[in-house]
Amino acid sequence: MELRGPEPLGSRPARQNPRLWAAAGRRAAPYLVLTALLIFTGAFLLGYVVFRGSCQACGDDVMVVSEDVNHELGPDSHQGTLYWSDLQAMFLRHLGEGRLEDTIRQTSLRERVAGSAGMAALVRDLRAVLLRQKLDHVWMDTHYVGLQFPDPAHPNALHWVDAAGKHGEQLPLEDPDVYCPYSATGNATGELVYAHYGRPEDLQDLRARGVEPKGRLLLVRLGVINFAQKVASAQDFGAQGVLIYPDPADFSQGPHKLSLSSHRAVYGHVHLGTGDPYTPGFPSFNQTQFPPVQSSGLPIIPAQPISADTASLLLRKLEGPVAPQEWQGHLPVSPYRLGPGPGLHLGVNNHRASTPISNIFGCIEGRSEPDHYVVIGAQRDAWGPGAAKSAVGTAILLELVRTFSSMVSNGFRPRRSLLFISWDGGDFGSVGSMEWLEGYLSVLHLKAVVYVSLDNAVLGDDKFHAKTSPLLISLIENILKQVDSPNRSGQTLFEQVVFNNHSWEAEVIRPLPMDSSAYSFTAFAGVPAVEFSFMEDGPVYPFLHTKDDTYENLHRVLRGRLPAVAQAVAQLAGQLLIRLSHDHLLPLDFGRYGDVVLRHIGSLNEFSGDLKARGLTLQWVYSARGDYIRAAEKLRKEIYSSEESDERLTRMYNVRIMRVMRRGESRGRTLGLPTGGSRRNRRGGRTGLGARPSQERPTASESRGWSSTSCPSTCRRPTHRSATSSWVAETTRWVLCWTTCGCCARVAPGPLGRRPRWRGAWASRRAASGASWPCSPGRCRGQPTR
Repeated sequence: MELRGPEPLGSRPARQNPRLWAAAGRRAAPYLVLTALLIFTGAFLLGYVVFRGSCQACGDDVMVVSEDVNHELGPDSHQGTLYWSDLQAMFLRHLGEGRLEDTIRQTSLRERVAGSAGMAALVRDLRAVLLRQKLDHVWMDTHYVGLQFPDPAHPNALHWVDAAGKHGEQLPLEDPDVYCPYSATGNATGELVYAHYGRPEDLQDLRARGVEPKGRLLLVRLGVINFAQKVASAQDFGAQGVLIYPDPADFSQGPHKLSLSSHRAVYGHVHLGTGDPYTPGFPSFNQTQFPPVQSSGLPIIPAQPISADTASLLLRKLEGPVAPQEWQGHLPVSPYRLGPGPGLHLGVNNHRASTPISNIFGCIEGRSEPDHYVVIGAQRDAWGPGAAKSAVGTAILLELVRTFSSMVSNGFRPRRSLLFISWDGGDFGSVGSMEWLEGYLSVLHLKAVVYVSLDNAVLGDDKFHAKTSPLLISLIENILKQVDSPNRSGQTLFEQVVFNNHSWEAEVIRPLPMDSSAYSFTAFAGVPAVEFSFMEDGPVYPFLHTKDDTYENLHRVLRGRLPAVAQAVAQLAGQLLIRLSHDHLLPLDFGRYGDVVLRHIGSLNEFSGDLKARGLTLQWVYSARGDYIRAAEKLRKEIYSSEESDERLTRMYNVRIMRVMRRGESRGRTLGLPTGGSRRNRRGGRTGLGARPSQERPTASESRGWSSTSCPSTCRRPTHRSATSSWVAETTRWVLCWTTCGCCARVAPGPLGRRPRWRGAWASRRAASGASWPCSPGRCRGQPTR
């Protein structure tokens, strides 16, 4: 072996052995991995500590409201500490200075048909009234919608026809200008059949008794379900047309009760939905042209309201089996028969016109959360005098505007913005409110706290009903204990209700009807809503939607107590607005949803045998309810242990509270009835408070058939336009949400626009199998849109 000494400096170095470097690399690899892991863990923990408040929106969006109403409402920028008793006294003092009765009388005397010259004058006057109140903002928006009106030159007609099809005697339509908006136009001929209320079960019963509704004209009574549902049921059973009449049996009876005249017909639209049916899913702004599509809720058969006198003439001609005892009415015909009867011809000549309608807005800006809106609205239009239909609600709305404006002038400022709205087009299916929702859905979906409706507020004085979402029930109970009964001295409204029924909730709470503007807010936008009504004990107010709905008749029905009942509604709505706009934490009772789910599960138990035969079980529903209840308790403890003076934390909790309703009941997923709007969440814009209405293109995730709206905003992919530090923070927050929220794996790409292969492949397999995302309890759930 040759031995060599050290090579001289500057000489060529020896060649290195690559195997030695590979071995050294293998020895160093664990240390490099460990170092990288420690850096990532440190960044992970730092991001979690910094942004845990924001990312909690991915958690359990549930809250249980406190029952105590005498709590401190928080510091006001002008007055120091305000308590509920202070605000209540201030509100009642300013409310007592109004003149509700005079406003109701004057409004009912004005022409208020949508699109008429009288309505245009009223719009100018109401806008001037709001401007005089010195609100922070007053504005209008105008929609050009398709409304249907009768043709004076070619009125609708009803004729007998003989066996050869020739027209015989014409039957009187004693109110020729009373019609069914959105009825199909044209002619319908067939034998006449009596079908009770026109419900599906009535038509099934009719068929079971050997009387086929297919190919015939149906005579149905007013009540139980609305006009649109009656016509839709008749259409489903193959009927040619529908005649709707008011039977005296469904209205007040007795020597001291007012009843509808026998020659009066009742008005009602027949669109099974809300909004403009000729632009479904689109806001009708500025005469914008949309594809020529129509709502699926428009009927394809004609319909016409008739009077009780005309119905008597028809019933006398019917033959066939005698109607069941519960189908018998109080017309001078005995007994009612099912038919069929002689041939009848119905001609409907209504015409459609593009009509401008105007909504009027007034806003008091909030001091702490000005971008969260507590909305209160009332229908302004009416077919006929409309004293109970819309004059009362309009008068109460104006009185509340004046009262809150006076309170602001005396130092009061709500935490959240108050938005007062006068709707147009309500008699055609809440057209004004629905078009506004369609135009500004993305803003209202996130920013509207609650909607309070004043429509049909006073129809009597014996009973009180609240048609509402479950989240508001506890708050309504607390407010009822603060408002005096209008017809029982020394009692509150709650004591009056409990006197009639110890189960106050069963006595008072009702579901939202589809023909209410409040329904659109809940079913289409996911905003909790409430509509108050004082009712008569027994049959309903008989003059609604007729020419007899005058101030004098409403005053007589209430036996002179109209001012007191209207004042009670104003007190109830006003105190509700104060609690919703001024409380630190939104007083919405999310814990009640556990009871609601349990009631629905109970209704499914009767089908447990059928479910088991199909290999299905309700165990997962029970488990989900348990998860919900535990999440509610967890969040309640978090809120009670938090610092009330921390504005940022309070706002975060309020955002979480608002998201519960939006995810649980938005766009009709829970209520199950059509709204006439699009199912896809369009991006809107300006509500008059922030951005312009627009029809944006779908996002990339939506174009692939997936909805990104169910994923919390905190899980959104960070943008590269933000500052570097902000982008890093957003990226850290996204990673946190992505690793804990199943929906984000498929919906949102990664921080750099990439998606990890294993996660994306897993998501694709879940989608192919049709399974929902297995997020942990209480976290957001993303599912494919159908």
